[in-house]
Amino acid sequence: MIELAKFLQRAEALVARLEVLLPAIQPPVDWSASIAFRWRKAGGHGHLQPVARPHKIRLSDLHGVDRQKRLIEQNTRQFVAGLPANNVLLTGARGTGKSSLVKAVLNKFQRQGLRLIEVDKRDLIDLPDIVDQISVRSERFIIFCDDLSFEAAEAGYKALKVVLDGSISATSENVLIYATSNRRHLMPEYMQENLEYKHLGEEIHPGETSEEKISLSERFGLWVSFYPFDQDDYLDIVSHWLTELGCSPRDIAATHEEALQWALSRGSRSGRVAWQFARDVSGRLRAAAAPRTRRG
Repeated sequence: MIELAKFLQRAEALVARLEVLLPAIQPPVDWSASIAFRWRKAGGHGHLQPVARPHKIRLSDLHGVDRQKRLIEQNTRQFVAGLPANNVLLTGARGTGKSSLVKAVLNKFQRQGLRLIEVDKRDLIDLPDIVDQISVRSERFIIFCDDLSFEAAEAGYKALKVVLDGSISATSENVLIYATSNRRHLMPEYMQENLEYKHLGEEIHPGETSEEKISLSERFGLWVSFYPFDQDDYLDIVSHWLTELGCSPRDIAATHEEALQWALSRGSRSGRVAWQFARDVSGRLRAAAAPRTRRG
């Protein structure tokens, strides 16, 4: 009996190891459950999970980025119409609406069959599997990679290059990559790399390290840059969000000085800071206007 118990324990341990190695059987994706999905991994296996409450931001909510909106909206319109369109890299100052713009075009074009799949940087190695899974669908998919940056040896770096440019197989016609980053070339740049540059006649040629870094960002056909807001743009964004949150014009006009002090304390005049300030002010005004409950 003791020998049998030991045998069963070893058999259970062996089965547990095999289960990790074998592909997990995932339930079919309910494509009608949402317009947005996330790639989730558990036990080394990934699956698409519908987002229960997608962000409902609109293009009209984004102020101070009119040129960027036109570029992204036109590219996405071409894509959902089945016309040639480019993968997009959105780079620049933090809090200026890069991620919000991607969410806004999803909301605008969802009725035309646009869907979004958010993939974390650490899961980019699974991009070929994701693309294979959705390439047979009739919808048009944006694979969204937020706040993207790489170190030189990361596995997701090569996986992203393959999906952007194709390998032995052609890239899928119903998939685009939209990525945001604070780094234009997606990878850190070091002073040492400047020593690799060479002069050939009157031309300057970058070294191999710099060429490798530039090669990834160049695979995005459309680069859209975002810049810090000036004071007028910042106050315009504050006014928009205060209006959306139900504040009166009189209340809004009285908050401008406080809004500038709020931005100064954060060290940034960004759309994110404006939204945070508007929520703070709106909450305080509502709390002050609400009748106080008397204690018995």
